[in-house]
Amino acid sequence: MFFGREPELEDLSALWRKSTASLIACRGRRRIGKSRLIREFARRTDGAYIELVGLPPRPDMTNARQLEAFAIGLEKATHRPVATPGNWSKVFELLDKAIDDRRRTVVLLDEISWMGGYDPDFPGYLKTAWDTAFSHHNKLVFVLCGSVNAWIKKNILDSTGFVGRFSRDYVLDELTLAESVKFWKSTAERLAPREIFDILSVTGGVPRYLEEIDPGLSAAENIRRLCFTPSGTLFKDFNEIFAAVFGKEATLKRNILVQLATGPQTGEELSKRLKCDNNGHFTEQLNALSLAGFISAERGINPATGKRARVGRYRIRDNYTRFYLKYIEPHAEEIEDGSYRFTSLESLPDWHATMGLQFENLIVNHFREILPHLHLGNSIIVSAAPYRNQRNSRGGGCQIDLLIQTARTAYVVETKRQNEIGHEVEEQVAREMKRLHIRAGMSVRPVLVYLGNLEGSVEGNGFFDAIVPAQTLLHTCA
Repeated sequence: MFFGREPELEDLSALWRKSTASLIACRGRRRIGKSRLIREFARRTDGAYIELVGLPPRPDMTNARQLEAFAIGLEKATHRPVATPGNWSKVFELLDKAIDDRRRTVVLLDEISWMGGYDPDFPGYLKTAWDTAFSHHNKLVFVLCGSVNAWIKKNILDSTGFVGRFSRDYVLDELTLAESVKFWKSTAERLAPREIFDILSVTGGVPRYLEEIDPGLSAAENIRRLCFTPSGTLFKDFNEIFAAVFGKEATLKRNILVQLATGPQTGEELSKRLKCDNNGHFTEQLNALSLAGFISAERGINPATGKRARVGRYRIRDNYTRFYLKYIEPHAEEIEDGSYRFTSLESLPDWHATMGLQFENLIVNHFREILPHLHLGNSIIVSAAPYRNQRNSRGGGCQIDLLIQTARTAYVVETKRQNEIGHEVEEQVAREMKRLHIRAGMSVRPVLVYLGNLEGSVEGNGFFDAIVPAQTLLHTCA
């Protein structure tokens, strides 16, 4: 199954109109579909395709083994015997000879940080090979793909040796909600929106996880099977991807995520809780988590001043990571031995509160899909982020799920996942708006995005300038 990514595929296809070779970077969290995108592009190209993959890190991994794996992959792709060379310069020479200038060719070096991470001279070898060999093939698209974004950015993209050489740098995000629902096929038309959104609230729009959905099972049974059984994909995947992305440097990063699972925090708050210095090294850890797609650094515009917030707050961006740390890992031993039993998901402690926060996180991540419903499809958005401030002269602190700002208007977006939603939601948002400081000339518009049964009079009262039933987002691509 391949859904979505049409803008990227269209943009990649446009590269064939060039008369020169193209060097491409493709980055994103693991399981997001980077390799699948390039394979689909190669399939639609109907030319030659060479895919070479780095070996995942392990204690006894060496550069020699990465060279050997590259040679084996090249032999398989070309159907010609390839001896293992002693360095990357020789390996790239062999790859260059395998490219046929008579055909359009896509070359994918997948998990580039694994491939080149054991030789500090790897980026230099690659740069030289591009300049002297690969760039001379006019029908070549050469793709560097990986999930360790910090390594790729530091060693390749930000390297002076590669300045001006990349035609594209794709950072793949989750699929949109409308693209994600396609994994249910025709079954989606028969399901209550709550079922679909509960699964998306656990998985996010991550294609690899959505592939595991059984459309014939209920949301509750899918979540039970994937998350709360010893063989479940989502029970096992977090530790696997975390170790694969960060290797020996995983401990502090994991501790940061555990802290953020309790709620958004500033870097200073995190360092205090973890009892470590809030220095450059700690900031590097946060940046690496952000580049890998685990967290987001929210530094939205302060509506009172119109300036970017001086101190950013970090939140777990990835819905699966948040759910794993909050609800799966605490029961890992019971799940592992098969003793974690429950009559229904609703019977689990704090289930509705947890899923309400998961739904909120999902909507914040997909805020662009709300914009057409606010008639902002073509507007410039200066800021879109959760908003928090401390107690002020207007009373208690202000806490807004999502504050979307244009040059003249602040949209106070409340997300709500409840069986029954009544007038209390109006009162709640009114309180937050009263505590919100805005600068002169700004308008404030309340918005409700909801999942559940909304009392009819709420819409009739006209308090909200826009009311967006969540199910409409499943049928609208932003």
